[in-house]
Amino acid sequence: MLRFCLPLALLLATPTVYAQQMFSDSEPLPPPPSFAILTAAPDFHFYPPGQEQNSQTAQQKEQQPSRSASNSQTTGANTMQSCTESQSQCLQKPAPQPKRILGVMPNFRAVSAGTLPPPPTPKQAFMIATRNSFDYSSFIFVGITSMLAEGTNAHPQLGKGVPGFGRYYWRGFLDKTDGNYMVVFVLPTIFHQDERYYAMGTGSFWKRAFYSSTRIFVTPNYEGHNSFNISELLGKAIAQAVSVSYYPSQDRTAGSVATKYGYAIGRDMLTNVFREFWPDIATHVLHRHP
Repeated sequence: MLRFCLPLALLLATPTVYAQQMFSDSEPLPPPPSFAILTAAPDFHFYPPGQEQNSQTAQQKEQQPSRSASNSQTTGANTMQSCTESQSQCLQKPAPQPKRILGVMPNFRAVSAGTLPPPPTPKQAFMIATRNSFDYSSFIFVGITSMLAEGTNAHPQLGKGVPGFGRYYWRGFLDKTDGNYMVVFVLPTIFHQDERYYAMGTGSFWKRAFYSSTRIFVTPNYEGHNSFNISELLGKAIAQAVSVSYYPSQDRTAGSVATKYGYAIGRDMLTNVFREFWPDIATHVLHRHP
């Protein structure tokens, strides 16, 4: 019996061993599907008639705040990123030009950096020239310069003391007024030039100093293009030519007129430089609003 059973057991075990060897040499079989996956039902929601639309609307309202918050965060991030990329421009925004410097000196011809107003009309140019000429500060300024001229005896024929100061005063006032109307109103209206000072506001010190000091030679026309500042240079020359009629004879020489002309041009040049840097001086040195 044992002889008969042993060969029979070996015969039955041979296919099993061969099958195990075949599956072990090949790729492993994938795991059987999970019972949870097989039994999971689709995410269906059943609502009574008439409530399905209300439920969908409620779900949209629940999702809307999260989307709005996400959009707000994205907008804020973009704003912060843009400000970070141009941080120097955000922090270096130039201060505006005031109407008066130190609360006294008129600054009506100055235009703040980054501002591009339309060209002035003849009426506006006339009003600017009038305000510059008859502002209370003009009387103070002419008084100071007349006192200095009388003290240094700049024109000996005008005399000394109070009578001499009076002679200096009305002549100085005419010089200033003639120059204002010629430079700001008459010639700009003829040549279509804008004699206002357009501040640069940003850049290096030397760049801004060069720009402001050369505005007596360059000025925009009514089309916004740079042009030779004939209104400034010719206007001051005409004012000096007119002054020959009311100054003493010894001051009517070409040398005396040229000296006064150079002084008038240099004064306007320094005034433009002071206009350019005054907002920085007021903000960073005096710690006050310009």
